[in-house]
Amino acid sequence: MTKDEIIDWMMNKGLSTGHGDSVVDLLDELEWQIAEREREACAKVAEEPWQGSPKAIAKQIRARGQE
Repeated sequence: MTKDEIIDWMMNKGLSTGHGDSVVDLLDELEWQIAEREREACAKVAEEPWQGSPKAIAKQIRARGQE
Protein backbone atom coordinates (compact mmCIF):
# COMPACT_ATOMS: atom_id res chain seq x y z
CA MET A 1 0.00 0.00 0.00
CA THR A 2 1.37 3.40 -0.88
CA LYS A 3 1.47 6.47 1.30
CA ASP A 4 -1.25 8.09 -0.83
CA GLU A 5 -3.48 5.03 -0.49
CA ILE A 6 -3.06 5.14 3.30
CA ILE A 7 -3.88 8.85 3.33
CA ASP A 8 -7.02 8.25 1.24
CA TRP A 9 -8.09 5.36 3.49
CA MET A 10 -7.59 7.40 6.66
CA MET A 11 -9.45 10.40 5.28
CA ASN A 12 -12.34 8.20 4.08
CA LYS A 13 -12.62 6.85 7.65
CA GLY A 14 -12.73 10.38 9.05
CA LEU A 15 -9.25 10.16 10.51
CA SER A 16 -6.64 12.88 10.48
CA THR A 17 -3.37 12.24 8.69
CA GLY A 18 -1.51 14.62 10.99
CA HIS A 19 1.80 15.73 9.57
CA GLY A 20 2.63 12.34 8.10
CA ASP A 21 5.72 12.65 6.00
CA SER A 22 6.17 8.89 5.78
CA VAL A 23 4.12 5.72 6.03
CA VAL A 24 5.50 5.20 9.54
CA ASP A 25 4.34 8.71 10.55
CA LEU A 26 0.86 7.95 9.19
CA LEU A 27 0.69 4.64 11.04
CA ASP A 28 1.84 6.30 14.26
CA GLU A 29 -0.92 8.90 13.84
CA LEU A 30 -3.46 6.15 13.17
CA GLU A 31 -2.36 4.23 16.26
CA TRP A 32 -2.73 7.37 18.39
CA GLN A 33 -6.22 8.11 17.05
CA ILE A 34 -7.41 4.55 17.62
CA ALA A 35 -6.19 4.67 21.23
CA GLU A 36 -7.92 8.03 21.71
CA ARG A 37 -11.22 6.63 20.39
CA GLU A 38 -10.89 3.60 22.67
CA ARG A 39 -10.28 5.82 25.70
CA GLU A 40 -13.32 7.93 24.86
CA ALA A 41 -15.53 4.86 24.40
CA CYS A 42 -14.43 3.53 27.79
CA ALA A 43 -15.01 6.92 29.40
CA LYS A 44 -18.56 7.02 28.02
CA VAL A 45 -19.29 3.62 29.56
CA ALA A 46 -17.87 4.76 32.88
CA GLU A 47 -20.11 7.86 32.80
CA GLU A 48 -23.27 5.81 32.33
CA PRO A 49 -25.30 5.00 35.42
CA TRP A 50 -24.85 1.33 36.24
CA GLN A 51 -25.36 -1.18 38.93
CA GLY A 52 -23.23 -4.15 39.60
CA SER A 53 -19.65 -5.15 39.82
CA PRO A 54 -16.59 -3.95 37.91
CA LYS A 55 -17.12 -7.09 35.80
CA ALA A 56 -20.43 -5.59 34.68
CA ILE A 57 -18.61 -2.47 33.46
CA ALA A 58 -16.06 -4.61 31.64
CA LYS A 59 -18.91 -6.53 30.01
CA GLN A 60 -20.48 -3.25 28.84
CA ILE A 61 -17.17 -2.04 27.41
CA ARG A 62 -16.63 -5.30 25.54
CA ALA A 63 -20.22 -5.22 24.24
CA ARG A 64 -19.54 -1.87 22.59
CA GLY A 65 -17.13 -3.63 20.24
CA GLN A 66 -20.01 -5.76 19.00
CA GLU A 67 -22.14 -2.78 17.89
